[in-house]
Amino acid sequence: MKGFYTIALLLLSNTFMTLAWYGHLKFKEIPKLANLGLVAIVLLSWGLALFEYFFQVPANRIGFKENGGPFSLVELKVIQEVISISVFMAFTFFAFKNETIKVNHIIGFGFLVLAVYFIFKK
Repeated sequence: MKGFYTIALLLLSNTFMTLAWYGHLKFKEIPKLANLGLVAIVLLSWGLALFEYFFQVPANRIGFKENGGPFSLVELKVIQEVISISVFMAFTFFAFKNETIKVNHIIGFGFLVLAVYFIFKK
């Protein structure tokens, strides 16, 4: 069950991270946000990133083997990276219609999945 909670929290964390890091690129399409200066955008992104930490830190504490969780530190990081790329790809697909996901992107993602396989291989 701790593994499920860890992954669910990492999904939430990475959703906020992706919104904080890349969501501001869509502000020009929102009239009230279109003319914000860089400092305001950084502060808004930082506010979103705060929520990332509300989920990331508990995910790592719950999931870490030395805290009674099922994952080693390396396993936690690899899981986080694959979730991060997955959330990013979904975000790109839905929010940035003009971006294309190419074959080399999919192949690279496949290598990340292979990394998970090898990291978890006993």
